[in-house]
Amino acid sequence: MKMSKKDDLFDSKADEVIAKCVTDVPPTSFFLFAGAGSGKTRSLVECLEVIRDKSGPKFSLNGRRVGVITFTNKACDEIRSRLKYDELFEVSTIHSFAWSLIKSLNHDIKGWLEENLKKEIAELEEKERKGRAGTQASKDRINAITSKRERIANLGQVRKFIYNPDGDNPERNALNHAEVIKITASFLTERPLMQSLLVNRFPILLIDESQDTSRELIEAFFLVQSKLKDRFVLGIIGDMMQRIYTAGKMDLGTNLPEDWETPAKRMNHRSCHRIIKLVNRIRKPVDGQEQRPRSDKGEGYVRFFILPADIEDKPAQEHECCRLMAEVEGDDGWLDPGTNVKTLTLEHRMAARRLGFLDMWDALKDVNRLKTGLRDGSLPGLRFFSHLILPLIKANEKKDSFALTSIVRKNSPLLEKDTLISCKSGQKCQVESAKAAVDSLVELWKDGKSPTFMQVLDSVYQTGLFRIPGVLIPFAKPAEEGAEESQEEDKRDNLVAWRKFLETQFDQIERYSQYVQGEARYDTHQGVKGLEFPRVCVVMDDSESGGFTFSYEQLFGAKQSKTKPKPGKETSIDRTRRLFYVTCSRAEESLALVAYTEDPEAVKKHVLDEGWFKEHEVVVISRNAA
Repeated sequence: MKMSKKDDLFDSKADEVIAKCVTDVPPTSFFLFAGAGSGKTRSLVECLEVIRDKSGPKFSLNGRRVGVITFTNKACDEIRSRLKYDELFEVSTIHSFAWSLIKSLNHDIKGWLEENLKKEIAELEEKERKGRAGTQASKDRINAITSKRERIANLGQVRKFIYNPDGDNPERNALNHAEVIKITASFLTERPLMQSLLVNRFPILLIDESQDTSRELIEAFFLVQSKLKDRFVLGIIGDMMQRIYTAGKMDLGTNLPEDWETPAKRMNHRSCHRIIKLVNRIRKPVDGQEQRPRSDKGEGYVRFFILPADIEDKPAQEHECCRLMAEVEGDDGWLDPGTNVKTLTLEHRMAARRLGFLDMWDALKDVNRLKTGLRDGSLPGLRFFSHLILPLIKANEKKDSFALTSIVRKNSPLLEKDTLISCKSGQKCQVESAKAAVDSLVELWKDGKSPTFMQVLDSVYQTGLFRIPGVLIPFAKPAEEGAEESQEEDKRDNLVAWRKFLETQFDQIERYSQYVQGEARYDTHQGVKGLEFPRVCVVMDDSESGGFTFSYEQLFGAKQSKTKPKPGKETSIDRTRRLFYVTCSRAEESLALVAYTEDPEAVKKHVLDEGWFKEHEVVVISRNAA
């Protein structure tokens, strides 16, 4: 289909406005409304190219850069690539950017931490004084007070603080994610010197996905802009309807200073007409903002499937919904959902159940210090299996001796240069030892056997084939009886979780690895910000998700909220409506919505009354039919 030039230029006025904002003297700050599929990344990159052309040499001469904050590392990589990795631009996530501002201020960080910890202890002590002794809540408060006092006592030994924006930061001298944000916001708000430091380094700061950026930091940036507006441009890009995390600033985009520009991008370049009609209808009660579809896009397809919450074999039901989509559209792509359909679940555990790595997920998911690394696959104990053992086993299965040998040569201490030089029995003998170690490992899969992670770990440790990550060493070496119980509580929980993980089957690691790398059929509703797919299947099931943050049953009229809405506070329905909007707007061509409910008829009536769907687009699948 021929692309429409008119559609391409539909929002060009907005691009002209923001380009003028960042190049005017004095500059003008702005809030750019950019709805789903509106091409905001393209607009951002074009704006940055204008800055490079007009101000690049001057900035470079004065040692200044343009700050660009976006939500994910993947988005950072995309923007850097489009800018050809120009060092004029500092493109980073909010945590990385915040850390870059404060990481050299060790003395100030220490002072802030001590004061904040004392304040938190005082609050906990007051709650303990008012609360009931002997309860689990009381025990948790006492443990937290003890932990915070120990941390204060250890601050004197810290010479330099460390922080990993992409990890869990368990070290004693490490800051956690929340602390980095709070410290940076506090310094920017209260210290004029810090404000000047920000503006001198980054006279222009553009924030993408601003609706989910930390409220504390957004407000701090607004404060700096109000004080130094002639020297500092703050460009905010976002769409409040796509705010899906609670840490964002709820009223962002409203009550802006009068001298700010507020351009808008209203063309949706992503989705077909029927999908845009749906998301416009979902959004209407919130702010009335409407997007326009491209004239060269087709009509597209939407179906809303309603199933009983207690129906058996839900993955099979979802597969049947995909089959019905293929039948309706005449699109065989739906017949292979594992390859051609992106299926969105409300939380990771739902995906783990459907993909077949639930046991290993459940073993680790409840330990706070492991949660981030479990979700993104960065835990060293997991990477040992996913990035070292799994590739070796796959190479062996494929009889790819070159790949297998390469893995061993690169990673095995048995074949390191120093080991080979010092080997008294000769290098040939050492190579044979490495081969024997590999043979011993792959033997675990002989005759269709399926080993546990523990069996794999034990084999590697016994032969010395690879170095064992520190977190797994307690399970590789023989330990005294009750060693786990003798550890501090947080370490004990950590060890118990890892032991449970190691007792599960190794064959889960491949499916887990595909999932965290975004290569699996499934993703979460929250994990697809900024992404798009030709065919999308959204699975909505409150009974499986757990928690109270979202409720599709309430949004779809099957249940009433048990709590009375508080003035100025958002409700579960508000949050779920936004999440529903985000998931629906990921689809380019066709969209299947699968809702499990305790009251199918009430849901059908509600979605028709809301005008979201037409009668023929709603399909009720009964228990008997299934």
